[in-house]
Amino acid sequence: MRRFLTERPPRKERCELCGVAVADDRHRHLVDTDERALACACVSCALLFERPGAAGGRFRAVPDRYLADPDHSLDDNAWEVLQIPVGVAFFFRNAALDRLVALYPSPAGATESELEPSAWQTVLGGSRLAALLEPDVEALLLRRTQGRAECYLVPIDICYELVGRMRLLWQGFDGGAEARADLEAFFEHVGGRARPVHEVNQT
Repeated sequence: MRRFLTERPPRKERCELCGVAVADDRHRHLVDTDERALACACVSCALLFERPGAAGGRFRAVPDRYLADPDHSLDDNAWEVLQIPVGVAFFFRNAALDRLVALYPSPAGATESELEPSAWQTVLGGSRLAALLEPDVEALLLRRTQGRAECYLVPIDICYELVGRMRLLWQGFDGGAEARADLEAFFEHVGGRARPVHEVNQT
C-alpha cells in the first residue's frame, strides 16, 4: 500500500527525438511542420534542425531571439483594421499553407481569427519585424493597451506558453486580476529581452 500512498515525483521532461532528459525550464523546442505541433528537444537535436532542410524540412528549431522596433507604432485604428476581438494576438506564417495565421489566447485555448492579407499588409506588412519573421518558428506578438499597441518578434513557443497560462488562470468575463497580472509580467519579461531591430542590421 505504501507505493500508492507515496506521492510520485513529477515526470522528467525528455527530448522527443533522442530521449535524453532535458531541463524542465530551459530546453529547446522544435516545430513539427507536418503535425503543426511543438516537440521538446535537447540542445544537440535542436542544433541539428537549425540547418535549413534538415530531415526534409519536417522539423525546424525554434530560435531564441526577441526583437522590437521602437520606430514602428500601432494605434487603435490599426488594431481595428486587423479585426482582432481581444487585446492580445500573435501572427505567424504557415509555410505549408503559404499564408499568415492570426491567433489569440482565450479560455478555450488558441483561437484563430480570420486575417485578410490586405489588412496584414496595411498594418504590419511593411515593418522591419515582418521582414525578419521566420516561417513556422517565429511570431509577431501584439498587445493593445491604453490606446497603443506593442509589437515584438518572438519565438513561437512562448506564444503557446502564453495561451496555456491564460487558459489556466482565466476567470470570469475579463480574465480576472490574476490573469491580468500574469499577462503584465509576461510582457515585461518579453520587453526586457527584446533587442531593438536596428541592432540586428548592424551585426
